[in-house]
Amino acid sequence: MHNMSDIIEQYIKKLFEETNEDVVEIQRANIAQRFDCVPSQLNYVIKTRFTNEHGYEIESKRGGGGYIRITKIENKDATGYINHLMRLIGPSISQQQAYYIIDGLLDKGLISEREARMIHVIVDRETLKMDVMARDIIRANILKRLLPIINYY
Repeated sequence: MHNMSDIIEQYIKKLFEETNEDVVEIQRANIAQRFDCVPSQLNYVIKTRFTNEHGYEIESKRGGGGYIRITKIENKDATGYINHLMRLIGPSISQQQAYYIIDGLLDKGLISEREARMIHVIVDRETLKMDVMARDIIRANILKRLLPIINYY
């Protein structure tokens, strides 16, 4: 049985397929009502599964006519997506952002489930036991070294 977050994520991805567009606009209240959940559940799904690291940009407007606009970042090929991630990483990266990147690579079929689990362990704070700043810099360096190799194979 899928949890509510998975169901909402699949629904939004299906909207992209059905419209065959790179932009989907949804209304928080309508989705919450449709799935009988609180709007914060939708916010959670957007915040964790439709991130920049996953290849999406989010724009939202609150209020009466409020909406959430989800745009697929144009990365038709692996090279474009990998280059986008390389620009995103910067000099340091948090564990959570790194996990989003790894999950995005898995979603796009660029790495296997096994490879994703291995990379998760490599960039985990338990593996990189040191002060936070150094850990985030080393994590960024690891990902920047891995990404071109993922693209190569």
